[in-house]
Amino acid sequence: MNVHNRNIVGSGHAIRRLSEATANRIAAGEVVERPASAVKELVENALDAQATQIDIAIADGGKTLIRVSDDGTGVPEDQLALALERHATSKIREDDLVNIQNFGFRGEALPSIASVARLTLTSRVANEDAWQIAAAAGALDVPRPASRAPGTTVEVRDLFYATPARLKFLRSDRAETQAITDMLRRLAMAAPDVSFALTDVSNDGQRQIFAAQAEHGDLFDARLARANRILGASFAENAVAIDADRDGLRLSGHAGLPTYSRGAAVACHVFVNGRSVRDKLLTGALRAAYSDFLSRDRHPVAVLFLDCDPDRVDVNVHPAKAEVRFREPGMVRGLLISAIRHALGEAGHRATSTISEGALGAFQPEAPASPQTWGPHRPSGTQIQAALAAQSPAGFSEPGWTASRIDPDPDPHPSLDAPEEPKQDLPLGAAKAQLHETFVLAQTADGIVLVDAHAAHERLVYQRLKAQAAENGIARQALLIPEIVQLGTDADRVLAQSDALAEFGLIIEPFGPGAIAVREVPAVLGQPDATALLKDLADEIADLGTTDTLKSRIDAILSRVACHGSVRSGRRMNGEEMNALLREIEATPHSNTCNHGRPTWVKLSLTDLEKLFGRR
Repeated sequence: MNVHNRNIVGSGHAIRRLSEATANRIAAGEVVERPASAVKELVENALDAQATQIDIAIADGGKTLIRVSDDGTGVPEDQLALALERHATSKIREDDLVNIQNFGFRGEALPSIASVARLTLTSRVANEDAWQIAAAAGALDVPRPASRAPGTTVEVRDLFYATPARLKFLRSDRAETQAITDMLRRLAMAAPDVSFALTDVSNDGQRQIFAAQAEHGDLFDARLARANRILGASFAENAVAIDADRDGLRLSGHAGLPTYSRGAAVACHVFVNGRSVRDKLLTGALRAAYSDFLSRDRHPVAVLFLDCDPDRVDVNVHPAKAEVRFREPGMVRGLLISAIRHALGEAGHRATSTISEGALGAFQPEAPASPQTWGPHRPSGTQIQAALAAQSPAGFSEPGWTASRIDPDPDPHPSLDAPEEPKQDLPLGAAKAQLHETFVLAQTADGIVLVDAHAAHERLVYQRLKAQAAENGIARQALLIPEIVQLGTDADRVLAQSDALAEFGLIIEPFGPGAIAVREVPAVLGQPDATALLKDLADEIADLGTTDTLKSRIDAILSRVACHGSVRSGRRMNGEEMNALLREIEATPHSNTCNHGRPTWVKLSLTDLEKLFGRR
């Protein structure tokens, strides 16, 4: 019995050429997915025109109005109609799809938008008159004189009115406005020398949603200032500088400290040659760089710029140009991971200000039941000393008293060989007490430090285990009978990574078509399911081109061992142990967080403490 599938073109249907208008609308679906896509294309055109001021106005989430005005070079009158023709562009030569140094190069943005909306293009070149051309659903009018300052204005009304089906898939006005704002923020971070303004003019209102004035000075500092303006004033003080290069690849920018993280990957911004991209390779490398410092449900905050020769990266992968492909993906990945880890390691003992602020907020006293009346003046020094003397125990002649001591009964006649008390000018100061058999209280030269002893020791043991594994190699365990795993077409992909897998203790070799023999496994994994392990590796290699699954599993085992082998909560520590813990934290890289991404210590400055008691 012949089953007819109506989705397959049969011999009874003649092949015909689609009309130009229909073809343009189909193509527009790839370039202009939503109002944010249209804003992105128009703003990128303005940036390519060397604009220094870009103003965007939207209404109803961009569905009824998008207006982008700039002070760029403009479009001559005789090229206005050509600018609205598909695949007409001034940004590349006809025979050069490699050396792409502009945001746009396809010549699709304006004609795609004009084919599904009502578009008006007004432009003026310096020292010439302004001209305007209109288009509706792909039909062009003739250019006519207009009035405006040098630059270009593109006004888009009734987006997708020519393709009503697309309107049904748009989200609420609020959601579309948020998407436009997010898109503009990413573009603004890539161009700190340009001023941006986004205004919502819905219902004849004038509500400014986003504004960023041009930053001045060195490009590196300008990028940090723009990121600080967009991500929040705390980003700069909680981030480390990244500046590394390798074989013509340069990575610069700033990466947040591990304790300055987010619950979603909304603050991970990576730019390739100034273009904001969302690339699996780069995202995976960023996660790998923070893998030892963040739990799985936390995401880093970073603004990174990767610069390289245009011929080493292919941006002509997707119509939206949000994805790229590198000629040397391994080198790019290695540079990103090593640069971030090196910068975090050199950060020293920096705690994020947000943690200290949170601790300070938790210490805030409750509001008094009735208003307090403060004295007209502060007591004099003589009055304070007299009051302290009156309250001191008999025989106590010092003008102050110690809040807490490690040794409550110090030897009145210490020997000359007694160990010297740790100095308070060390990064984590000198231990003074243990609170609730869990936290170590230390005094520094300018404040106090509170250390979670278990979390800190867990990180120290974990780093020690990793160092031993790196020095002596991963111990391997030979299988009495090699396990044969059938992977089909994925077998060759996994076997190509056999040398890398051997470094982590997994020894594999081919065993016929589509099969792999597993001969040795990492001893720390015990008796792993070899089939599940190799399938996970195959999936990861197919997705990212690299294999971190095995390393992640080994690190997870080492982390678990470190957790169970570290100081447990409830154990009392003497003064020497507490100070030894502080000194080891100071000497160990990445000891600001435990293996699960939690902070190991919190610092409060003397100024913070004085604020708590109304002294400032």
